[in-house]
Amino acid sequence: MTLSKRASWFLVAVGVWTWAIWPNFLRNIWKDDRSWDHGPTGFFTVHLILTVVSLVVGSVVGWLGIRGVRAGRPDVSSGANLSEALVRSGR
Repeated sequence: MTLSKRASWFLVAVGVWTWAIWPNFLRNIWKDDRSWDHGPTGFFTVHLILTVVSLVVGSVVGWLGIRGVRAGRPDVSSGANLSEALVRSGR
């Protein structure tokens, strides 16, 4: 499967957004009075699991987006010049 450049960059943006939002969310949950009662409460545990799962999914989505962006680039690392790489990629 090949992702479009736009879709690839969207996935990268989702990954970045996930890492920008969820750690801050967890910091706010950490400070909430409902999170601690002689140890972590169910409220905190549920939100911790949500945060971890969201960060894992966001990381995978971002990684797929990065792979999609890189796949759209011509391969010039093999010593071929740029025009040969463009001809091979059909551009």
